[in-house]
Amino acid sequence: MAPAVVLLHAFPLDKRLWDDVVGPVAEAGWDVVVPDLLGFGESRLPEDYDDEPTLARHARSVLGILDRVGVANAVFCGISLGGYVAMEIVRQDPSRVAGIALVDTKATADADEARANRLRVAEQVTEAGSTEALARAMLPNLLGPTTHAERPAVVDRVRSWILEADPAGVAFAQRSMAVRPDSLADLASLAVPGLVLWGTEDALSSRAEQDLMVDAMRDARFVEVAGAGHLVCIEDPGATASALVSFLRDVERLPRHV
Repeated sequence: MAPAVVLLHAFPLDKRLWDDVVGPVAEAGWDVVVPDLLGFGESRLPEDYDDEPTLARHARSVLGILDRVGVANAVFCGISLGGYVAMEIVRQDPSRVAGIALVDTKATADADEARANRLRVAEQVTEAGSTEALARAMLPNLLGPTTHAERPAVVDRVRSWILEADPAGVAFAQRSMAVRPDSLADLASLAVPGLVLWGTEDALSSRAEQDLMVDAMRDARFVEVAGAGHLVCIEDPGATASALVSFLRDVERLPRHV
C-alpha cells in the first residue's frame, strides 16, 4: 500500500493553494492530506502561540493531523513555507517520511537582513491588524511576470487569499521562519527519494538554492516549470501535478520499511 501524500501550502496563504493539484494526484491512486498550517485557513493558533514561534510547532501540528487520520508515513510535498515545514518534519521524525518534494523553497537559513525583515513584517501586520500592506508588498514577487501578464484570475485569487489571512497567523509564521535552521544536512541524511520543483520565474527562491537541495539529497530529481514563479502549483497546476505524480510513481516502486 502506498503512503499518503501531504501537501503543505505557502506563506501567507492556506490549503486552497493546492486545489487544482489534489484531483490529479488522487486520480493517480494516492490518498491526499491537505492541512492548513497553524494560523492559516481553518487552523487556529493555540492561546500560547507566542511562547514558541518556531517551525517545530507547525510540524507537530501536521504530524498530529496525520495521527488523527491514521497516516503512519507519507510523501511530504511543501511549497515555500510548506517546504520549510517538511524539512522540520525530517528533523522531528524522519521515519514518517517516505519521500519529500520541495517546491519553490530553500534549505538554507535566513541571512541577518532577511531575518530582520521577517520580524519587521511581523510587527507591522500585528500593529495594523490587517494584511492589506502585505498583499501590496508581496504580490509582485509571489507570482511570475507571465502570470501577472496572462493569468489575471490567478493574481486576483492570490490577492484575495492574502487579504483573508489572519494577521496573528502571518506574524507567527514570519517569526517561525526567521529562526529556522539550515536544513541541508537534514536533507543529506534522508535515504528516501526527493523532488525539487521550481518555477523559472521564481524571484524569491533562486536556482542556486534549488541546486543546493538537489546536491544535498542522495536520490533527487529536479524539474523546472517555465513561465511560473514562486507559486508554481497555482500558476501552472497541470505541470505541477504531472511532475508530482511522476515522482510518486518512483516512490511507489521502491521498497519501504514501515
